Amino acid sequence: MLDLRRVRQFIVLAETLNFRRAAERLHMAQPPLSVSIQKLEADLGIRLFERGGAGGVSLTSGGKAVLAEARRLLFHNGQLLAAARAAEAGTGGALRVGFVGSTTHGVLQRVVRLFRAEYPCVELVLKEATSIRIVEFIDSGELDIGLVRTPLLTPTQARLIPLMAEPFIAALPPGNALTRKPELHLADLAGESFVLYTREDASGLQAMAMLACQHAGFLPRITQEATQVQTVLSLVESGLGVALVPSVMQNAVGQRVVYRPIVDLSPAAEIGLALVQPEVSNPAAERFSEVAVRSFKSVA
Repeated sequence: MLDLRRVRQFIVLAETLNFRRAAERLHMAQPPLSVSIQKLEADLGIRLFERGGAGGVSLTSGGKAVLAEARRLLFHNGQLLAAARAAEAGTGGALRVGFVGSTTHGVLQRVVRLFRAEYPCVELVLKEATSIRIVEFIDSGELDIGLVRTPLLTPTQARLIPLMAEPFIAALPPGNALTRKPELHLADLAGESFVLYTREDASGLQAMAMLACQHAGFLPRITQEATQVQTVLSLVESGLGVALVPSVMQNAVGQRVVYRPIVDLSPAAEIGLALVQPEVSNPAAERFSEVAVRSFKSVA
C-alpha cells in the first residue's frame, strides 16, 4: 500500500525539480525527503528521477507516467475525505426518506425543496409507503427518516416529532344531498355509507375517524375500506360512500370529489417525522428534521 505522504512529496519534487526547493515547500529537511523518495521508488520498483547537480532532478519516463496518476490519486483521496466528513456532518451522503401518499399534496414538496436548497450534496432516496410500514423500515434500518401520519398505534423504537395538525373534512361523492350544505356537523354523516381506512395498514387514521364518529353519537356504516387516502377518495368519487380525510387532500387534482368542512370536529389528522434516536441516526436525518420543523414553524 502506497504511503500518500510520500506520493504528495513526490508531486512537489516533480513540480520543483529541486530537492532544496521541494523540502522548503514541504517544510522538511532535504535528507528525509531524499529517503522518502527512495522508499517510494522501491515500493514502485522504478526510478522516478534522474539526479543532477546541486540537488536538481529530472523526471524519468516512468516518473512522468506516475505523476499524472499520483495527482489523480491525491484528488480522489481528497474527494473521499470530503465525502466522509460531509456524511459525518450530515451535509453529504445519502438520506433514505419514507413518506405517506397524502404528504405529496404540499408537505413533502415544501420540506424537500428547502432541504435541497440548504444541503444540495445530500442524495435523497424517496420511498412511498404507509405510516406503519415506514416505521418498520426505520426500525429495521432500511429507512433513515419518514413523514408519517400519527398516531401510529404500533410499537416502534422510532422517535416521533410532530410537524402539523390538520382537521378532518368530509369527502362527498358528486350528487350527494349533503353537498348542498356549505358546512357540516359530523352527525350529518350518521346515515351515510362510509369508506374507511383499513385497521391493518392505516390504524391511526382508522382509529381517529371511528373515535370522531363515536363522539358524535354514531358508529359509521362501513361499506368499503382502503389503505391510502388517495384510494379512499377514488372510492368516494365512485359513489361508494363518504369519508373523513385530512384537509390537505383538497389540494388533490384529477378527482371529482366534493369537500365540506366539519364545524364541530377539532384537528385530528397529524403529520410528523419518525426517525431513530440521535446517537445512532444518520446525521443527514437530523438536518432533514431541523429543516422540516423550521419550515412548519415559519407558517404556523
